[in-house]
Amino acid sequence: MSTAPLFQLKDCNLALMATGISAESLQELRDRLYEVPIGSLYYHFWGGRLRVSFVHPEYHNDFAFWAHTALHDEILTERFSIIDPTEYGDLEDLRRRVIDVIEERLDESEFVAWSRKEQKFHFLRSITIVYDLELKTTTPIDLKQWVEKMTPTTIFYHFIDARRRTKEHFDDFSLWLSEFGDQYKELIGKIRKIDPYFLTLSEIRSKLNKLFEEHL
Repeated sequence: MSTAPLFQLKDCNLALMATGISAESLQELRDRLYEVPIGSLYYHFWGGRLRVSFVHPEYHNDFAFWAHTALHDEILTERFSIIDPTEYGDLEDLRRRVIDVIEERLDESEFVAWSRKEQKFHFLRSITIVYDLELKTTTPIDLKQWVEKMTPTTIFYHFIDARRRTKEHFDDFSLWLSEFGDQYKELIGKIRKIDPYFLTLSEIRSKLNKLFEEHL
């Protein structure tokens, strides 16, 4: 007799670490991107969602924000902002895309924009600290009851961070539901169509809650 798959609800925080690498100009940013730890790319695209100030940014990653506030380059700001990391197979592909965007802009510009010293881009990286919550289940209906009460950090861990740490690069919810065979196939498909990058964590939770209400 097969055992029903177990889902363990978890929470997380990001512990920030300095890399000691910074850039004052766009050219320096390009050069530094070749050497920074790959985890720094992950933080600067996704980490902002766990900052207290994050609501719904006009600039979807730290590179776009720096291009706007420090370099005052709106063309570059827009090009950085529309990079969707979910479209790239891994973080090295994402690194290459960011470098390509910078090189394209450098080729177009007659001068290299510099930031003020106090506005340098400081590369950071993070360690994910994970906590087990006192919620376990083998029944999808329980997940339906939990999702609307999940904290933003729980949503981040199970829906965003899961794409980095799982072999399949999917969220934890749809991966768990897939263990029940084809029973939740339609729901799984709809969950996986949610692109988390241009949504706040609250918006992701609302979309998940709506889907679970419709299908469970």
